[in-house]
Amino acid sequence: MTLMDRLAAAVSDIKMRQSSSPRIGIVLGSGLGNFKRQIRVDIEIPYAEIPHFPVSTVEGHSGTLIFGTIADVPVVAMAGRFHFYEGYDASDVVFPIRVMKLLGVDTLLLSNAAGGVTPGFRVGDVMLIRDHISLSIVNPLIGINEPSLGPRFPDMSRPYDPELIGMAREIAREKGFELQEGVYYGVTGPTYETRAEYRMIHILGGDAVGMSTVQEVIVAVHMGMRVFGVSIITDLGIREEENTITHEEVLEAAAAAEPRVAELFTELIRRM
Repeated sequence: MTLMDRLAAAVSDIKMRQSSSPRIGIVLGSGLGNFKRQIRVDIEIPYAEIPHFPVSTVEGHSGTLIFGTIADVPVVAMAGRFHFYEGYDASDVVFPIRVMKLLGVDTLLLSNAAGGVTPGFRVGDVMLIRDHISLSIVNPLIGINEPSLGPRFPDMSRPYDPELIGMAREIAREKGFELQEGVYYGVTGPTYETRAEYRMIHILGGDAVGMSTVQEVIVAVHMGMRVFGVSIITDLGIREEENTITHEEVLEAAAAAEPRVAELFTELIRRM
């Protein structure tokens, strides 16, 4: 079965359950599942019920596609994403992003939990993603290109929408909370980085590092979507004291910062 056949089956199944067309897609990272409280929910569809959809296997990712509205704007949110380290092909990781686009989504809002590598970052900071480095991940566009989805060689000079970044800065000023900004460095995981790897990432221009998001952004840009992304800094990679990191600590830090991300996303959607 071709990619287009699998996409058609998934989209057809969803449309039989949900008639409205979402304008904005949201992907919720580790520990950020409570954002669904911001959504006036019409329907939730477990991933396992959607043809050809992968299934979340990571703690902190509940695994449902949520349709509803935020500030009267129709949205679809992924409560839980997929990662290359779970054993999925890169094309499977980004399958839901393609489905979102074919359902009518033109703007994608992404969140993730990330390790901070820039001195001065603190656990709990929210970082606007200005750009990313994808050299350490598997590009999801490898293979035969489907021209109806996007060009063979998509331009990636501005993957994160400057207008949305500017709008987020304005919202943060008005609401009185601080936002960091920087470059997200994508890795495959599932191991957290060594001290030497954190130093390398910083030298190469990364401000935060994580195991998601980059593949999703590449496919979203390939299909002509506007993209906005934030990282919650849940641990610090460059520090002098004990450097042990656990997933439980990451989830705890993400949950503490979630209200600011929720307010930022909600206000962005309202202004769009």
